[in-house]
Amino acid sequence: MTTTGLQELAERAGRELENAPAPDVLRWAAETFGKRFCVTSSMEDAVVAHLASRALSGVDVVFLDTGYHFPETIGTRDAVAAVMDVNVITLTPSATVAEQDAAHGPRLHDRDPDLCCALRKVEPLERGLAAYDAWATGLRRDESPTRAGTPVVGWDARRRKVKVSPIARWTQEDVDAYISEHGVLTNPLLMDGYASVGCSPCTRRIAANEDARAGRWSGLAKTECGLHG
Repeated sequence: MTTTGLQELAERAGRELENAPAPDVLRWAAETFGKRFCVTSSMEDAVVAHLASRALSGVDVVFLDTGYHFPETIGTRDAVAAVMDVNVITLTPSATVAEQDAAHGPRLHDRDPDLCCALRKVEPLERGLAAYDAWATGLRRDESPTRAGTPVVGWDARRRKVKVSPIARWTQEDVDAYISEHGVLTNPLLMDGYASVGCSPCTRRIAANEDARAGRWSGLAKTECGLHG
């Protein structure tokens, strides 16, 4: 399908599926794109991967191994690969952490977190998504003000792909209920004060009155890694 055709398809689906249940959104994606569809996961939890696996057996689940992940995150990835009906694909940056340190100096994440994310997340994902026409994310509107307008199905203009966010309308309570009902794997750090799990140097526990994204890049104006615009 041409880029124009994909964009028109995304915009039409966005209107038609805005109020559809998450499983229906993912069934539409699986039927429309087949193996040209994947799920991306930070391994904070495996909710979207689990949902997608019920729509498309053996669905590709793309994980970015930045070299800075908590051991618990790598363990969650390995557990998902072992017990779920998915095909976990691990993407890595072009440079190791040591090579990046040599080129840009140590602790780039402290001095220029946008560049660090671009090198260790955005660039690998660009390469990894090349084989797909559509990708699914776990973005939710209630996570932060920057995600409040997330469409259930939208057009990723930068990558020229259809972007599916099947649980965009869910609340944290919906996520917790699904995890409980289906026994979905979650990152152990979610039980240890973390509400959003990213790279270890840039992630902290949150206080009771903070939103789920407050523990990411704490003290900086940065709120997103660049994967989602």
